[in-house]
Amino acid sequence: MKPYHVEICDVTLRDGEQTPGVSFSCEEKQKIAGVLDEIGVEVIEAGFPIVSPYEKQCVTAITKMGLNARICCLARARPEDVTAAIDCDVDMVSVFIATSDLHIRHKYRKDRELVLEDALRMIELAKDHGLEVRFAAEDASRTDPEFLKKVYRKGEERGADLVSFADTVGCLIPEEMYRIMRELVASVKIPLCAHCHNDMGCATANTITAAGAGAFQLHTTVNGIGERAGNAALEEVLVALRMKGGVDRYDLSHLTRLSRMVEEFSGIAMSRTKPVVGAHAFSHESGIHIAAILEDPSTYEYFLPEMVGGERRFILGKHTGKKALEHVVGTLGYSLSEQQICQVLDEVKELGESKIGVSPEALTALIRHVQKEKPV
Repeated sequence: MKPYHVEICDVTLRDGEQTPGVSFSCEEKQKIAGVLDEIGVEVIEAGFPIVSPYEKQCVTAITKMGLNARICCLARARPEDVTAAIDCDVDMVSVFIATSDLHIRHKYRKDRELVLEDALRMIELAKDHGLEVRFAAEDASRTDPEFLKKVYRKGEERGADLVSFADTVGCLIPEEMYRIMRELVASVKIPLCAHCHNDMGCATANTITAAGAGAFQLHTTVNGIGERAGNAALEEVLVALRMKGGVDRYDLSHLTRLSRMVEEFSGIAMSRTKPVVGAHAFSHESGIHIAAILEDPSTYEYFLPEMVGGERRFILGKHTGKKALEHVVGTLGYSLSEQQICQVLDEVKELGESKIGVSPEALTALIRHVQKEKPV
């Protein structure tokens, strides 16, 4: 399969910060941006400068970091928003308008043609000041397709460098995403961007589907944070691109570290079963699984933890088998007879069935206890 032709625009510092209750300090934003740059993310959306003087200050600070990534910010189709972006010296501005009849009716209360014409002038303003422009359609997934094509074609005529499709309320499934992306890619000459929300749990799948349909710029957030149910998760999208899309230029070894950083800064704890970076992503308890993994990790791991900076863990509990226990006991520096292993295993299973975790300290205590017992 031909590798996907894509780039990543990570929007953690803007859309991710719109997670209810989340606010990053300027220093935290810079730290996150630095790791995104180490990974090789091509575009970092640093914020929404019109929000506040402090937000504008943070966006400006990131533009001055000297990163390889292009720095982007968000702007409504208003002169004051675009001027704020220009003041921050960003490389790219994402000028957005709502395009669905539903949003236009409630947000603008005027004819959609007038909304479009006002927005097109903002593209020209940004281009006149040397900025790359992404012309973004909010609620594109619920927009009349013919009007959406017109929005993109007009944006292209006025000098937009990219056009963006936002599934703002996460209402699409991959089949629908593929169909609309193919249609839109065929209707414009400039690159198309995919911005997916996760309300039905399809954000990552929709993003990868969009890439397969020809979308170029894929939008993500670290840990999938964002408004409501969040956005497409950077770590999931990058692993899918590596394993399925033939894209191997990103340094994925920073993903777990970055995830923990964003978890700390945002205060949004990840599920233990979160793909790629969750505490259990490479944890195993089943005796059958662990026995096979000790022979060859690929038996129960599609990709290895080292690839994403993670760590394999064997968890002791009711499903633990003898081979797994022997391995764990050995890593603690002990050697037990088969009878002693069976004694410890019985204790471990009993504790597991009682929902009591078996920590290394608890296991060590069990080992020492059976070692002191005299053989029958």
